[in-house]
Amino acid sequence: MTWTNSKDAALRERAMAVIPNGMYGHQSVMLLPDDYPQFFDRAEGAYLWDTDGNRYLDFLCGYGPNLFGYGHAAIDQAYVDQMKRGDTMTGPGPAMVELAEALTAQVRHADWAMFCKNGTDATTMAMMVARNFTQKKTIVLAKGAYHGAQPWCTPLKNGTTPSDRANQVFYAYNDVESLEAAVREAGSDLAAIFASPIKHDAFVDQELPNPEYARRARELCDEHGALLIVDDVRAGFRLARDCSWSLVGVKPDLSTWGKAIANGHPISALLGADIARFAAATIYATGSFWFSAAPMAASLATLKLVRETDYLERTVALGERLRTGLDEVAGRHGFGLRQTGPAQLPLIMVDDDPTGAKGYFWNNALLKRGVYFHPWHNMFMTTAMTDADIDHAIEAADDSFKLLKAAGPLEPVAKLEFLHSVAN
Repeated sequence: MTWTNSKDAALRERAMAVIPNGMYGHQSVMLLPDDYPQFFDRAEGAYLWDTDGNRYLDFLCGYGPNLFGYGHAAIDQAYVDQMKRGDTMTGPGPAMVELAEALTAQVRHADWAMFCKNGTDATTMAMMVARNFTQKKTIVLAKGAYHGAQPWCTPLKNGTTPSDRANQVFYAYNDVESLEAAVREAGSDLAAIFASPIKHDAFVDQELPNPEYARRARELCDEHGALLIVDDVRAGFRLARDCSWSLVGVKPDLSTWGKAIANGHPISALLGADIARFAAATIYATGSFWFSAAPMAASLATLKLVRETDYLERTVALGERLRTGLDEVAGRHGFGLRQTGPAQLPLIMVDDDPTGAKGYFWNNALLKRGVYFHPWHNMFMTTAMTDADIDHAIEAADDSFKLLKAAGPLEPVAKLEFLHSVAN
């Protein structure tokens, strides 16, 4: 079918009248190429359909939750079965205990679990637990790392006050000297070190954690009586069947989870070691929907697949197939790609593209060929993808590079100039 976006455009116009700026948060397409759809009608397996009926092989996976495929039958059935019995009730269902047992059995550093809805809920609780445990205030975080959208961590400071960001010291990810300097600056007030499982910041190449950096973070927390927090909301169960830092042999005291742990059903979690159990028990954290049983049932079904299938190996293989094919077709047309991070969480950017113009053109061309890539955010693989899907994406990339080569010099992306001016 011919690509069109008339229904999406009409919805955007209506949204502008009743939603600030027409959309907000990371789901806004304001900073994506102009043709990217804002609204979607349905999703199944590895595919999305926008409101105009255009179908896309979706490498965003809902920004991460889609691990086993949109609408996975067993996971969704577990949700529906629990929904029929009861979901948001006056108290939680047995599924809460069962899920806490399952997660603490799956994640080796964890002895207890608390549940919430969004990643930001979990990271905020982790910060509170660390401060309660230590009776100290300062947290040490990596520059540019994303830990959510509350005033203490939101990427944009509009609507926040300096006091919201007080008691924070920053370091450069993977830089041991920078981490040690940040800890020295925190001094006797260090409550926690936050770490992402990998460096997955937007607009910059991803980095795996250097084992020396990860071990030093653990040592510094032990030396200062602080807690080590690994924010596994984005990467949890995508890098390992355990906490992601199990791959570098480092156990955190606390870890935060979300996105894929229920294959898209709304739930997140804070997991912790016994050392922080009393501190977790003596903070106040709650929400009307945090104890809903149906997402917990979906998470139990998801964890069963994590335990019993080769999902991890499959997503790695799919990602490596994509990476190899994209490098080949890019080189064929005289372009280079910067493909960084794990193959199953790829960040793919066109090389030699300081203004972002090549990447935006190439991604927009992919979109028109039914492949939904993101020009500056890491992407995700789902087990619902097939080898044929990956080959289709590579073929679409080949065609898109042909168009990019024929386009000649491109104007800088004004949208990215706006973003950089805000960040500065």
